[in-house]
Formats: sequence, structure tokens, C-alpha cells
Amino acid sequence: MKIILRKEVDKLGAAGEIVTVKNGYARNFLIPKGMANRATDGTIKAVETEKKQRAFKIEKERKAAQSQSESLSNVSLTVKAKAGDEGRLYGTVTTQMIADALKAKGHDIDRKRIDLDDTIKSLGTYAAKVKLYTDVVATVNFTVEAE
Repeated sequence: MKIILRKEVDKLGAAGEIVTVKNGYARNFLIPKGMANRATDGTIKAVETEKKQRAFKIEKERKAAQSQSESLSNVSLTVKAKAGDEGRLYGTVTTQMIADALKAKGHDIDRKRIDLDDTIKSLGTYAAKVKLYTDVVATVNFTVEAE
């Protein structure tokens, strides 16, 4: 029996694939659990249009992330933190501080998408990576200054 998988099934295939399985496996397990549908002409066409729509949406999101990456690379940030006489910070610069500085410049980025290589405990210029999409990463340069 030919079926279209709705969810990923181990050792069988990924969602959206058309596979051939034994009748009992499809009728008694996959279809009742909502993991698959029968592959008819109508469902095959529906899955194909769904794939095209999903691919179009993914490409649109990727282009938006690319343009946001270019605009983020041109932003210069200043993060203020309490520091001692020798330039050592009393705490560390967090991703939340960088997210707040980006928000002040007009870029609303979630702090969970910002990645710092090391902990920042002194004044100076640093770089942070911002993951905008699965394969789009922007680098934001920022300066840590004393309050």
C-alpha cells in the first residue's frame, strides 16, 4: 500500500515522503495513529503544493534573515557596565545587555539567539554572534565602557 507520511517514522522515512508498506502496517498502525495518509492522486497533489508553499516560506524567511544580517553588521553598540579602577568589571556582560542595546538601536533580537565566545569581564571591544536563521549568522561588534 502506498502512503504519505505525515510525521517522521524511524526506519521508514521523513514527513511528506511517499513510501510503500504492507497493508496491515498501514491500516492498523500508521493511519490510526495519524502518522500517515493513503496516497491517492488528490493527497499526492496536496502534499506537493504544501511542499512548494513550505519551500517558498523558508526562502522568504532566509532572505529576510540575510537582509537583517547585513544591517546588524553595520551597527556599532556601546554596553555600559560598572567597572573598577583597572578596567575590570564587577560582573559580566550578558547576552541580555547586548539584546537591550540592540533593541535601543531598533533591532529586536531575542537574547537566546546571541552567542558570546567567552565571558566578558573587562572593558574593551568584543564581537558577538547572532543566529538569525538555521544557516544565517551575523556578527555584532560592541564596546564595553564603564558607567
